[in-house]
Amino acid sequence: MDFTGKKIVVIGMGKTGIATARFLGKQGAKVVVTDEKSSDQWGGDFKQISDEKWLEVGDYNTRVLEGADMVVPSPGVPPNNDLLVEAQKKNISVVSEIELAYWFLKVPIIAVTGTNGKTTTTTLLGKILQRSGKKVFVGGNIGNPLIEYAETSQKDDFIVAEISSFQLQWIEKFRPFIAILLNITCDHINYHGSFAEYRRIKAGIFANQTKTDFAILNALDKEQDSIGDGIEAQVVKFSSKDVLSEGIFVKNNEIVFIMPGGNEEKYPLNIINLPGLHNVENVIAAIMAARLCGCSQEDIMAAVRDFRGLPHRIEFAGEKNSIKFYDDSKGTNVGSVLRALETFDRPVILLLGGRDKDGDFESLKPLLKKKTKKAILFGEARNRIASLIGEDVPVSKKTTLREAIESAHKDAQSGDVVLLSPGCASFDEFANYKERGNFFKDVVRNL
Repeated sequence: MDFTGKKIVVIGMGKTGIATARFLGKQGAKVVVTDEKSSDQWGGDFKQISDEKWLEVGDYNTRVLEGADMVVPSPGVPPNNDLLVEAQKKNISVVSEIELAYWFLKVPIIAVTGTNGKTTTTTLLGKILQRSGKKVFVGGNIGNPLIEYAETSQKDDFIVAEISSFQLQWIEKFRPFIAILLNITCDHINYHGSFAEYRRIKAGIFANQTKTDFAILNALDKEQDSIGDGIEAQVVKFSSKDVLSEGIFVKNNEIVFIMPGGNEEKYPLNIINLPGLHNVENVIAAIMAARLCGCSQEDIMAAVRDFRGLPHRIEFAGEKNSIKFYDDSKGTNVGSVLRALETFDRPVILLLGGRDKDGDFESLKPLLKKKTKKAILFGEARNRIASLIGEDVPVSKKTTLREAIESAHKDAQSGDVVLLSPGCASFDEFANYKERGNFFKDVVRNL
């Protein structure tokens, strides 16, 4: 596609927005950038392009769209944003960064999406492919934008990309060779407007696939039941509980993979060194994708054995007086809280709260009653959560995370687990989930 002389408006000047602006400038476009934050708060990389002749900084209002040929919003810009609504009224094309990158990519894409487990699965799959001698670019929502890769010589065998619903919102032709949908639970309703719309956007990852592609679905996820019917790609499924006639599943402490064509192979379940049934699902989805890419069984087992997970995902944070503390700060939705609670057999004191994303906290009630001895609610969402989870378990409310941690430490007894799995965003008190998780670990160390 020729962008020479075209006016392209890029909304949002984080890492992805700056990379997008740089790429478009190199393609000969006239790039207008804008953000609700003032330019002195934009990413440090902006200074590298701020003096370019092709760049203009526009005001953050709908006038910036005058004469625009296309708009590229950063992932954090919601679809009800005034600029995007106005762009659609004016019939100005709106495309996401991954869609723009796709127009220039030559390497097969393995795309991983889902409400939970994306980063773990993406990272592990990248490591398996590398262990197998494949050249791999790992990126997308996991750090390095796809648009940056589009500028390179593209000599890799595969791209492994974590893809969020925000990125899928504005795709047209984006087509992965393998698309993995790990799970769909209630999340980002404040962004997409409804769970039905969130689910529709997630399913869009399969929309442009053909019969030569693969769609990997979770056989246990009821929300995916109807999705498989409309997919043109070859559908293969994974299950952590049920035996499948074809696909990958767990049976008698073994991972069994019945491949397309009927060949069967087995992997010992104990090669997985990550806690929780949800991580079994993440791993077997990665194994399936790796085999479809031609990785050997031996390389897959070696890479899985070596993989110890990622920070802030049910990460052991320390032990005080036989009380174990776990950091699951990445658990920013209700589905991830459910998965974290299911991991433990010991009594749990749960730290829940932060900035609400319209989460369905009421659905936590049965598992709270079964697994927790107390819930300590903190941050902006504490009162709403309290109103939804009822009185089946003792509840206390604290303003800050520090107060919640110290209260949990005081209440806990030998053998208990104190679990930070907030079910909310971190932005009421912290810059991101990583900062929140590191704060939790620091406070625990100093108890």
